[in-house]
Amino acid sequence: MKAGLPGLTRVDHIGFTVPDLEQARHFLVEVLGCEYMYSLGPFRDDGGDWMSEHLNVHPRAVMERLHFFRCGDQAIFEVFQYTAPGQERAAPRNSDVGGHHVALYVEDLDAAITYLRERGVAVLSGPTTSAGPSEGQRWIYFLAPWGMHFELVSYPGGKAFDRETRHRSSANDCMEMT
Repeated sequence: MKAGLPGLTRVDHIGFTVPDLEQARHFLVEVLGCEYMYSLGPFRDDGGDWMSEHLNVHPRAVMERLHFFRCGDQAIFEVFQYTAPGQERAAPRNSDVGGHHVALYVEDLDAAITYLRERGVAVLSGPTTSAGPSEGQRWIYFLAPWGMHFELVSYPGGKAFDRETRHRSSANDCMEMT
């Protein structure tokens, strides 16, 4: 029996909250090239605790709207716009608890960096070339207009750990055949 969460097969979607849903829609569709799919909302519970019990937000939080986007042929972004008492408006840094980033794979990292810079996207220093198990990968971070961290990664020849795993699998296959 496989250890871990029973039935786990893949990531279904990634959700994040933005301060301005139309700004996010423009960035995700017009800059990143995601496909807008549909919207839902608003959602609220003016007298009960549904919002806190189900979503771990303030009971009077209002999920104004949420949009769904397809990115490439697999990732789905569920993007929320909330209003809530005591809402924190600053995006967390990667070093903050709850900090995060979304990594997007690209075939040509240099072309993607040029494309983002030409559109005025804040691109951080780099790109960086990885070593060790991730040797073969290059990456760079960039920021969405609301300050959320995204990353571009590329490893067209694979990463060292992938090559080592394939090599071990081939050696094991040969040993099993004899």
